[in-house]
Amino acid sequence: MDSETLLARITDYENRPNPYPLYAELREAGPVVRQADGSYLIGTYHEIAALLHDPRMSADPRIRTAPSPYPSGETVKPPFLRLDDPEHHRLRTLAMRPFGPPHSPGRVDAMRGEITRITKDLIEELRDRKQIDVVDDFAYPLPITVICRLLGVPRKDESLFQAWTDAIVATADIGPEEDTTERDRTGRQARQEMGLYLVDLAEQRRDRPTDDMLSAFVNEPDPTLRLSQEELAETTVLLFIAGHETTVNLITNGVLTLLRQPEQLDHLRREPDLLPRAVEELLRYEPPVHMRERVPHADIDIAGTTIPQGTSVVLALASGNRDPRRFHEPDRFDPTRPDNQHFGFGSGIHLCYGAPLARLEAEAALGALIPHLSTASLAQDPPPYRQNAMLRGPRHLPIHL
Repeated sequence: MDSETLLARITDYENRPNPYPLYAELREAGPVVRQADGSYLIGTYHEIAALLHDPRMSADPRIRTAPSPYPSGETVKPPFLRLDDPEHHRLRTLAMRPFGPPHSPGRVDAMRGEITRITKDLIEELRDRKQIDVVDDFAYPLPITVICRLLGVPRKDESLFQAWTDAIVATADIGPEEDTTERDRTGRQARQEMGLYLVDLAEQRRDRPTDDMLSAFVNEPDPTLRLSQEELAETTVLLFIAGHETTVNLITNGVLTLLRQPEQLDHLRREPDLLPRAVEELLRYEPPVHMRERVPHADIDIAGTTIPQGTSVVLALASGNRDPRRFHEPDRFDPTRPDNQHFGFGSGIHLCYGAPLARLEAEAALGALIPHLSTASLAQDPPPYRQNAMLRGPRHLPIHL
């Protein structure tokens, strides 16, 4: 049956520029669609929402007992993004202490001026250019600079992280693969090297703190609230990658969407107060994260289909964001859309806690770029996309100014 190959077709690189017709096919095939490899694919909004909030569904890949389109089992303890409560709650709470409320309520808001300054500097560097690559010249440098400032990574070392990040993110991809052995080995090595670097940097700040998150982690006065060295490595690697990788896609997808829809670009240029709502709509319309895997702790019934314990369940978040049973005219980009409860940052206990920072960066980036886009045009459409199907976005976005 064609429906049994939907995940393979969605993750086929040929469909990276526009997977949305396949998501429509997925929703038509039913709330729950079994794939040829034995995994299950779900693309309807209400079923995805229910499962993201269902305590019977695990984020931990180590409980799988059946084949999965995701990479093979973890060799070390996963970061808290892929753990369940109570361990997830413990590590997430400790990771949040130096980042946000209630312990550090001003951390993100204090970055507002810095983000504006970084954005202005990047725009200034683009003056008098006739063509730019939105990714390399703007969408990547902004969030990588911000996350380095937050964690306390020296500017001279920022260049070390791109190769590490690319290797780690590649291991998080989804889809039928022939052999991922080498890819996974490279990713594990990159994760280890990045973790060792960040732990070493943090140790240099022990008893000599500066105003950054690494200092806060190692100088936590309460020993019961400290991360172990292994936890510090895993947590800081996760924060570094999550703190910039998805924001690159959000900004780039935003520019691409607006250049394809000049009437909406003009609308936002005339009404800049709409920008926060436009960012929410971009998170629904072209989300940076397209899928998440969950694994049931026990047999679970979804819309009349029983999914066995230990089976891989792929939640197509981007499909749920375009479900017509939840959103009016879901294939239309509408910056004034009301009641926009999208899956752009996930949902449930794993809701992205960096969401306020990502929103701030996207608003600053698009707000700075929009005045310069009125005479811009795409140099290539569709642009070349990243290989990754789960973290979907253009690898390059060349535009003429």
